Amino acid sequence: MEATEISALMLSTCIWGTLVYSDQSAFKSLGLPAVSKPIVMGIAVAVTTFIIIRSPFGRRSGAHMNPAVTLTFLWLGRVHRWDAAWYIVAHFIGASAGVLAAREILGLRLSAPSVQYMVTVPGEHGMAITFLGEFLLAGILMATVLYSSNHRRLTHFTPTLVAVLTILFFVLSPSKSGFSVNPARTFSSALFAANWQGVWIYFAAPCLGMLSAAAIYVKTVGWNRVYCAKVFHDRHSVCPFRCQFEHVYEET
Repeated sequence: MEATEISALMLSTCIWGTLVYSDQSAFKSLGLPAVSKPIVMGIAVAVTTFIIIRSPFGRRSGAHMNPAVTLTFLWLGRVHRWDAAWYIVAHFIGASAGVLAAREILGLRLSAPSVQYMVTVPGEHGMAITFLGEFLLAGILMATVLYSSNHRRLTHFTPTLVAVLTILFFVLSPSKSGFSVNPARTFSSALFAANWQGVWIYFAAPCLGMLSAAAIYVKTVGWNRVYCAKVFHDRHSVCPFRCQFEHVYEET
């Protein structure tokens, strides 16, 4: 399921990226301001992410769609190591399959220089700023997921909060980091674009950012306040992970 989810996310990213950034795009002919492009991309990816998280597949699998998220929950002890390994493999395979499907649909438009498989590369401010940007965005995202999904009054708002952050990140980060926050997302685009510039940043920074956010969370809130490895909790479905702790909500 995780492979299918991230495949759908990458397919959507590539399709919308081509519609927005291609030289033949309507946005180019309309002469809209540059800021409109990341806003449209942010909304498109945010809506796709929201739908996946709230879908039966997302509620069943946990809707990680990101190796850095899975690694963080592994560190928190809410994912068995073999579950984490298979999820991470699924992320990379699914993301690559999504870009492959997009190439079959879009053809040369996806590989054009203006789109280039929606590859993420360091921004105009250099690798240090790119690393810092990816680190901070990943940390904010994981902190939001942990604080919202582990509080009864906030848990049902988690998909919405993730979607809002996605739009905000797309608007703020294009010229700074390219906005990935997902090693599998960067890998899949780089694989087809044959562009590995700064790829280590998009592997290291999201993992370190999310792990740092998790460390701060357990330091301030406690280990016993991370109930499950699911981004969006649905009490009517069984947790897909062999978690070490029972998922029980408290009135908070």
